[in-house]
Amino acid sequence: MMRKQTISREDVVCAIGYDGNAALVDRAARNRYGAMTTAQLVDAGFYRAAAASAIWSGSSEELALVAAAYNRTAKASYPVDAIPRLFGVAKVTVTKTLAL
Repeated sequence: MMRKQTISREDVVCAIGYDGNAALVDRAARNRYGAMTTAQLVDAGFYRAAAASAIWSGSSEELALVAAAYNRTAKASYPVDAIPRLFGVAKVTVTKTLAL
């Protein structure tokens, strides 16, 4: 049985919500920021998008980068494992997108 592909990293980074098995994606943001790396998103101050990117990649180093940068900016001390909850992002398995 063929397994369906989940949505792309660019869609995950610019998702604004989910409706069933579809990600609701900000089309303008995806066109403008979707190709940015996690580090570039952090540098631009897009912490939620950067956290989503790090989770999509599965890189603990990228998630640590997001945590360090956010903590520096917010004068906070969130541990790395709190970042997904802080920004409301998680690994997703949806297979469709609806670009708005």
